[in-house]
Amino acid sequence: MGIAARYLWAGLALTLGACAQSPPPAVVAQSSTCRTASVMLAFDFDGASQAQCAVIGERAFTVLVTPEHAPPINPSPWYAFRYEADGAAPVSVTLRYLGGSHRYAPKWRSGDVARNLPVTVSDNGAEASIELPAGKAVVTAQELIAPSDTRADLLRWSKMLRTAPFTLGRSHDGRPIEAIRIGRQDAPRLVVLMGRQHPPEVTGAIAMQAFVDALAERADALSAVEVQVLVVPMLNPDGVARGHWRANRGAVDLNRDWGDFTQPETRAVKAWLDALPESVHPALMVDFHSTARNLFYVQGDEASPAQARFLAAWLGGREKAFSGYPFTIEPRNANPGSGTAKNWFHASYAIPAYTYEVADTADRDAARSAARELAAGLLAALAGVDR
Repeated sequence: MGIAARYLWAGLALTLGACAQSPPPAVVAQSSTCRTASVMLAFDFDGASQAQCAVIGERAFTVLVTPEHAPPINPSPWYAFRYEADGAAPVSVTLRYLGGSHRYAPKWRSGDVARNLPVTVSDNGAEASIELPAGKAVVTAQELIAPSDTRADLLRWSKMLRTAPFTLGRSHDGRPIEAIRIGRQDAPRLVVLMGRQHPPEVTGAIAMQAFVDALAERADALSAVEVQVLVVPMLNPDGVARGHWRANRGAVDLNRDWGDFTQPETRAVKAWLDALPESVHPALMVDFHSTARNLFYVQGDEASPAQARFLAAWLGGREKAFSGYPFTIEPRNANPGSGTAKNWFHASYAIPAYTYEVADTADRDAARSAARELAAGLLAALAGVDR
């Protein structure tokens, strides 16, 4: 579906929905901004959602939260907008979801002040209502981690490691798919860490940041056990910047493209792996995501004895070891027959390949602390695993 057709579809749905509510009638915005005499809502920054807004009253708005392509689509409705409101009265915003239902509790940020907002959700989850204080702020479905923020992480790791980030390839929109390596580049065992295949899955990105921090601090120890790490923190920069629910600019779920490699993002990673010297071999892949609860998807019956020993050495018995961050280990193929990174890496290289899922509502500090400890545990497991 083209952009014009999608907005026509969204605007029609918004108008029909508003008409069912009773007067005053909705006025569908013709641009990415909704404005009254005292309030302005805008969707004009990296990470802002693809949405239509309607003016319901002087300080009341409806925002139609739409996916980047026609349903069916994974129900991860991302919303993000900024607002400016004069006066003292609150601003009422109703989020109306098309192709999904409410999932993410709203985050409010004004300058350095951030907090969660209370929200009222309809019985069927199709609408969520929030009240915003007067002033200027940004409201997002989860914490806003834009491509520029990930770039800042890469530069910070670069300073720690004294090695430069590099570009694996470019997205449909020309954004760089950036990466960095930890450890000696001639180390024979390679660990691949990836994140943000799915744009709204921010808790996974939060955990990945802490995980990589801990490994970067232990770069010398990694080299000592003959391990290097490839870090790709944002595989889908177009989807993140455009406020997508799931897909990249090509309307493809990247975590279903491993094997087909129809998209430039997955092809860039594969091309880099294919160019490795014969002396370097992938040994582990961890893909960071978010879902309803904390868990690891790992290999089940298909795991070799060595892979089972590695799992036991790294994660086994640690499910309740971290304060505020219990997790489960699910030894199964969660998406049989699909082109997930987990399935492709395991099948292609006969290595452990795990999906690290962080709950949408996970305590952020606990998730960071657990990620750091899990990174330290990974180092110990790699030191003792069969080579």
